[in-house]
Amino acid sequence: MSSRPGALLRRRDEPLRASFLELFFDLAFVLALRQLSLVPQVGVSVAQTALAALLLVALWSVWAVTAWFADWFDRANPWVQAVLVGATLGMLLMSVAVPDATGGRAWLFAGAYVAIHVGRGVVTAVALRGHSLRRRTLRILTWYGATGILWLVGAAWPAVRVPVWVAALALDYTAPRIGWPTPGLGRAEPGELRLRGGHLTERYQQVFIIALGELIITAGVTYSSTDLAAAPSVAFLLVFAVAVLSGLLYVTPAGRGLGAALDERDPSRFGTITSYLHLVMIAGVLATSVAADFVLTHPTEGGHTAAVALTVAGPALFLAGRVALSAVIFRRLSWPRLLGLPALVLIALVGHALPLLGVAAATVALLLVVLVLERRLARTEPGPRTGR
Repeated sequence: MSSRPGALLRRRDEPLRASFLELFFDLAFVLALRQLSLVPQVGVSVAQTALAALLLVALWSVWAVTAWFADWFDRANPWVQAVLVGATLGMLLMSVAVPDATGGRAWLFAGAYVAIHVGRGVVTAVALRGHSLRRRTLRILTWYGATGILWLVGAAWPAVRVPVWVAALALDYTAPRIGWPTPGLGRAEPGELRLRGGHLTERYQQVFIIALGELIITAGVTYSSTDLAAAPSVAFLLVFAVAVLSGLLYVTPAGRGLGAALDERDPSRFGTITSYLHLVMIAGVLATSVAADFVLTHPTEGGHTAAVALTVAGPALFLAGRVALSAVIFRRLSWPRLLGLPALVLIALVGHALPLLGVAAATVALLLVVLVLERRLARTEPGPRTGR
């Protein structure tokens, strides 16, 4: 490791595009999403859904903090590359543990989580000795070291595992929002947490595409196991339409505004909020992926309360996150997406009287209407107000 203080810090001329190892790290997140989509299918219940949500929040913490790490440091540096490779391995191990993360594989899940966050902090703290930004790393390392104890206590003590892990995640998600305040080191200043909007915008788009890819893979695998009759074929096309419409609603037209906002605003506030909202949107796509399995295998059946709820809840979560993202970027609400939320609730209420195919079709029709209204609104509003 270079003895020069700050040798790991990103160069001013470093390109904004994601590096090969960042994309390699994303491959591990593909497995994580795939594993998570299978958890509720074991038995669709509130408990299973809550478990999947808990694990997703933990996995997203690893992805999001790794994205910030790659934004702060020189991705061509061998030690930064080693950290990214280690994070990839850790994400893979957490993904392997997902099916029994609160049972026999708790140590694997929690141990990998702690190793990623603490290991990253140790490497950067050593490399930045003598540099002023070492205080930032020490603050982050202190917080993850403290919550890491909670993770390991939960792994060792099954009776309190879930509540202790929930508490640890609450601290892990609160810390960046308040600048990781630490005794003797103070609180991080906005300048210490500065992010590059172009890089983070690309990373968010890439991980959202990964989530949509998992949805398409789930639909394709499930469809291939059917008899390819008319009903499952229509269901497959509807799931594909949800993926396409979700993608268009994500990128149209706020992509240009997110990067500029990340560059201009307080990263400890705006940067964390946008990360959390992307988590909500990805949770929506993941819920849609779980629902797709039911729609494809039971397209003409009705009365499946859990399946109807998932079919509607996925797009609802996505729209809620997307509405909030527009609000924090442009400080105004997107009324077509906002009105889409109660419409989805209405579909859910009448969905028990419809076959799952009908629920999926109504959901697709609604998303299409929202998209059309969004594009018309973007064309009729003046320049600064076209972004949503």
